[in-house]
Amino acid sequence: MKQFISYQSALEYWRRCRELPEHSADRRCRNALPIKPAKTELLVSSGLSLPVHIMIGSQEARRISSTIKQHVFSGKTPIGCFMNIGSGLMVTSPEFCFLQMASQLTLVRLIELGYELCGTYSMPPADDTNVPERGFYYRQPLTSMKKLKVFLESMPGYRGHKKAMRTLRFLQDGSASPMETKLVMFLTLPKMLGGYGFNVPELNKRIALSKTARKYFNKDYYACDLFWADGRIAVEYDSDQQHTGSDRIANDSKRRNILASTGIRVITVTKQQLYSSLELERAARTIASQMNRRLFSKKSNFYTVHQNLRKQLL
Repeated sequence: MKQFISYQSALEYWRRCRELPEHSADRRCRNALPIKPAKTELLVSSGLSLPVHIMIGSQEARRISSTIKQHVFSGKTPIGCFMNIGSGLMVTSPEFCFLQMASQLTLVRLIELGYELCGTYSMPPADDTNVPERGFYYRQPLTSMKKLKVFLESMPGYRGHKKAMRTLRFLQDGSASPMETKLVMFLTLPKMLGGYGFNVPELNKRIALSKTARKYFNKDYYACDLFWADGRIAVEYDSDQQHTGSDRIANDSKRRNILASTGIRVITVTKQQLYSSLELERAARTIASQMNRRLFSKKSNFYTVHQNLRKQLL
């Protein structure tokens, strides 16, 4: 009998595995959730943190256990909800996992998770002792906004569905790091959530360089962290991890020159600015002025909401 890993355990699996199964045909299973008690030995040996969250198809399948957390779902599940990961285990797809986590996370944290699943990085599981210095892992995207939208529309009425659907207006594919995600969320979430309300930009947009620029800079294209095509504005996040002092200044200058050759204005936001409420607002005002727009007039409660956003993201 197959066991169906779900919710927090499914998210942990994707953060450990960091890739989709090789065969897309494994994206199957309509309504075959177990109606008999789970075999805890199989789940305990999966290597996932305890208790392991699983889905079952009826109340009769429940059993008292400290090692498993059971979620009952008796409805039909569309094809693509689960992926076969071998050894008798199925795991909720990245799209279904996202929907399930909607009932477990705040809207802000769910949006952040959406950026991760649609981006090119994974956060490490809590017990990972070999995390790279940068604090995350690189990988190919596990899903996309389009796939999330299609899946969510196939699961109306599921717990957390409305919240999950709401996130779609704030998401974008292609974030390359957790800090890049935080920056774009600060800039683009609406003021009611504590953000500065900019339109969602393209992320890591490849800008083709002219023949002259390609020859001079020895690059065919440049990828902008955040790019607003309508204003030809690029915002670059600088973590300061690799360049400091004169090295960073030289790197920033080269980056500006490359993009200036294509008619793009560049604004750099550093890690220090991101962690300072005052400095981040100054950066937001600079971006707004480059776009020939004004930041919205902030009501008295904006800073309270903004600090709550900072608390969740930082």
